[in-house]
Amino acid sequence: MPRFRRKSCVALLALALLVLIVTFALKSLAPEDTAFTDGKEISPYWKHDAKKTEVQHERPRMSKAARPEPDEKLMATLSKFPPPNYYLHAFYYIWYGNPSFDSKYIHWDHLPSGQPPKACHQNDNTRLSFFGTISSPGVIAVSWYPTDTKDDNGEPIDDIVPLLLDVAQRYSIKVAFHIEPYKGRDEVNMYANIKYIIDKYGDHPAFFRYRTDTGKLLPLFYVYDSYLLNTEQWARLLRHTESGSIRDTPHDAIFLALLVEKSQQREVLSAGFDGVYTYFATNGFTYGSTHRNWEAVRAFCNDNGLLFVPSVGPGYVDTGVRPWNFQNTRNRINGKYYETSLSAALEAKPDLLSITSFNEWHEGTQIETAVPKSSPTLYLDYLPNKPTIYLEITRKWAAIFGGERRRRRE
Repeated sequence: MPRFRRKSCVALLALALLVLIVTFALKSLAPEDTAFTDGKEISPYWKHDAKKTEVQHERPRMSKAARPEPDEKLMATLSKFPPPNYYLHAFYYIWYGNPSFDSKYIHWDHLPSGQPPKACHQNDNTRLSFFGTISSPGVIAVSWYPTDTKDDNGEPIDDIVPLLLDVAQRYSIKVAFHIEPYKGRDEVNMYANIKYIIDKYGDHPAFFRYRTDTGKLLPLFYVYDSYLLNTEQWARLLRHTESGSIRDTPHDAIFLALLVEKSQQREVLSAGFDGVYTYFATNGFTYGSTHRNWEAVRAFCNDNGLLFVPSVGPGYVDTGVRPWNFQNTRNRINGKYYETSLSAALEAKPDLLSITSFNEWHEGTQIETAVPKSSPTLYLDYLPNKPTIYLEITRKWAAIFGGERRRRRE
């Protein structure tokens, strides 16, 4: 994000996000799961309106705005429900900005209109109170670029992470990292960046760690476009036999590769990854994202000691940023596409389940609350359903997923 005022607003908006995510999670899941229409446009009720927050190169401390203080109403609400499910993850993006807080739109300028759909105008108090209900993932997998780097359409975002973790702690939400294919990424700077993340954020209570079959609690990283490095490069980082490996060091972790083609399964294994995820919300777009292949991918993972993490989504439409890609559009069909994806994923008995996405608007995969609005940019709307339809579907299937996990463990 640009270097402008940010402190007070980050607290407000991070709080808004996490209150949104938590309540549906708490309503839908059992304590056992604590191991962790066409032609109209829609608009997010909320986007990240962040102001600058200082980055401290030391053990993370809670900001004054996010520091836990007596909150009888919050405690009373949380005490009524079971805790979040840490086996359900949602990919989340903190790269957005708008003129109200950032003096310009951020990460919308590559759209034809240069701005998002017109958002609802709400004051801060309304925004906070409204976002008391949202979703059920216990973990948000935050898109991450190294300090002072960014994607082609955004601004640096690492300085937002400390406060995001602070607020997550209040609501028992965990934060994982989705490592983007930043410029110059290789096995050497990957080691340095993993070390940076773990050293800087690893002691924070909201930092997500996955318990392995051997009982270890390790950080978990999604590695987007992992295939851009060859097997030998990844092996130098991830194989126990390599002298410069990250394995069996204080910075060892669970690394999930993006599975695109079937042939990459063996490459993932040879490279030393711990599992695969599929990310794309378009059924049929890649081998990994094709629902009918998930049983086979799961079998491969079982045979080779890998984690299988399929990714599901509510639909897909990215023609606002990729006008030529209309063949990969998938209509939401009033939520039926999402439910079909969730059903297929659960039939494959995944280790974890990921959602693409909470708020990736450019590809039309968002599940966050939204209402129809007029805009030059087209998004498939939620009508005739209410603004929270995809959060409610998520809550429903989170409960089903939790039940199936319990039965598998019995």
